[in-house]
Amino acid sequence: MAANGGTKAIVAALAANLTIAALKFVAYALTLSSSMLAEAIHSVADSGNQILLLVGGKKAKRAASPEHPFGYGRERYIYAFIVSIVLFSVGGLFALYEAWDKFQHPHAIEGGFWWVPLAVLVGAIIAESFSFRTAIIESNHVRGQQSWAKFVRSAKQPELPVILLEDLGALVGLVFALIGVSLTLLTGDGLWDAAGTAMIGLLLVAIAVVLALETKSLLLGESATKDDVAKIAAAIEADGGRIIHLKTLHLGPEELLVAAKIAVSHSATGDEIAREIDAAEARIRAAVPIARVIYLEPDLHRADATGAGQQPVAVAPQP
Repeated sequence: MAANGGTKAIVAALAANLTIAALKFVAYALTLSSSMLAEAIHSVADSGNQILLLVGGKKAKRAASPEHPFGYGRERYIYAFIVSIVLFSVGGLFALYEAWDKFQHPHAIEGGFWWVPLAVLVGAIIAESFSFRTAIIESNHVRGQQSWAKFVRSAKQPELPVILLEDLGALVGLVFALIGVSLTLLTGDGLWDAAGTAMIGLLLVAIAVVLALETKSLLLGESATKDDVAKIAAAIEADGGRIIHLKTLHLGPEELLVAAKIAVSHSATGDEIAREIDAAEARIRAAVPIARVIYLEPDLHRADATGAGQQPVAVAPQP
């Protein structure tokens, strides 16, 4: 559901941004407004980013190979990280450069089409609102009871947080542009247009930094959620098993590696240990279906510090 929802949100955002970008370029050509140019480049960058996310999603579906035995699930993280770089450079830095140039050479909005940028910006706000609404609806399918900030920080599927932040940035940026253009039209002072452009640039840079930091964490390798770790531990211990230690790692948004050392009796035979491990693996996959790769290592019960008894050493699972 998360993957399909992410794709739906991406396609909705791509359709909106391609249309909006064309209209913004027309408005810039008629008025030479730096805010309109910054917003046009912003929409182009967002469109490219959405294409990158679609490409990353497709590449991530490739089957595992001898060179990549755990598959290509992290392709989605890599492309999401590239998105943050594109947003920072093509969107944010370009807008800041345009703002600086406009501050150096301010001029009023030119031509007799003063109403064009206002009409385009209002229309763009409406279109982006529908795209943002789609992203919110699809995110709610997987967000659960988490706050939006926590969802962005903890989501293992990079597409939905990326689209959410991009659409939010687009809406806020459009508001900045609308304010800058409106004040320039009212006062005839191009510095307001430059100020709107600068605010757009700072906004895009901030969003790009947040995306880069969150995606970096995914690239480094994140463990399963606390809920999934608890389910895995419960599945292992359901039939009397005891965990010595447990580690998890996301190989991709919907692929989880589980590695655990479990305690077995001194008297257990090899056949009994094999059956116990097979049963534990089946319970783990039933409890957490994204647990695709599971390695369970048996170890002997250890005596306590006094040497009395043969109790297993139980160590709390790692979050």
